Amino acid sequence: MLKAVILIGGPQKGTRFRPLSFEVPKPLFPVAGVPMIQHHIEACAQVPGMQEILLIGFYQPDEPLTRFLEAAQQEFNLPVRYLQEFAPLGTGGGLYHFRDQILAGGPEAFFVLNADVCSDFPLSAMLAAHRHQPHPFLLLGTTANRTQSLNYGCIVENPQTHEVLHYVEKPSTFVSDIINCGIYLFSPEALKPLGDVFQRNQQNGRLEDSSVLWRGAGTIRLEQDVFSALAGQGQIYVHLNDGIWSQIKSAGSALYASRLYLGQYQFTHPERLAKHSPGGPRIRGNVYIHPTAKVAPSAVLGPNVSIGEGVTVGEGVRLRESIVLHGATLQAAASGSLLRCSS
Repeated sequence: MLKAVILIGGPQKGTRFRPLSFEVPKPLFPVAGVPMIQHHIEACAQVPGMQEILLIGFYQPDEPLTRFLEAAQQEFNLPVRYLQEFAPLGTGGGLYHFRDQILAGGPEAFFVLNADVCSDFPLSAMLAAHRHQPHPFLLLGTTANRTQSLNYGCIVENPQTHEVLHYVEKPSTFVSDIINCGIYLFSPEALKPLGDVFQRNQQNGRLEDSSVLWRGAGTIRLEQDVFSALAGQGQIYVHLNDGIWSQIKSAGSALYASRLYLGQYQFTHPERLAKHSPGGPRIRGNVYIHPTAKVAPSAVLGPNVSIGEGVTVGEGVRLRESIVLHGATLQAAASGSLLRCSS
């Protein structure tokens, strides 16, 4: 059996995404017509043997998140549960804190996915690579140019074995054109090095009263505390992917991710793409229109437009490269290519 963990962070993160995240939590922000993390869940649900999907983060379990989880469980016929951290624990702390729930049932391995990435999620290919040559950590990697690579975790691999020989998070100088995609496949034994970091944090942060343990011991950074430390020791390997990938850190990057996903819909979800019909709006390229939206027949949409729930698009409106959030009203003859928020 397999499990998946999606790391959704918390409201203290994603400041570059504001003010968009004030109205809806970033993991639920619509990208190409569906909540950001629905793309992750859809990909995980398609992997044979997937038994449970866990979300880990520091968001309060409010009504929108609860409603989304209930809908996801019904749609994908899988348990989809949210595990709330007692404090922000970093990219690895939540995995260690909830290790018992992750390992319950004895999974063969578990995927770990950062919520703020857009990808074609080659999870089955990663699983095949892991089964062919099992190791505690398998990282999905892709290539970037020399300048772009400085913004990501950089991986130096053995090109014959794909072992990660060196890992540097956001280096100050060029290290490698292979970058970390924030999508992983871990064996159960991968949690042991996280436990080692936790114990080391406890020892280093112990207060004068030796009976009191430092609260921050639970904060673990996968990238710096684990990947950098274990690189070159035969435990971490990389699976290279030439499919779509991007991070979603800002409004502009959300638009780019929406464009990528809309393009993927031609192969994965053609039913989500609007089609030009007599008496309807003119559709150019890839466009998503929520069933509850009202779009005037004289509107021209596309390419790369996503129209959200309850949106009203007036006569003569021209949109391209846009995300229109739920409840927005675009007046007659409006035009543009910016991200449009609800009014």
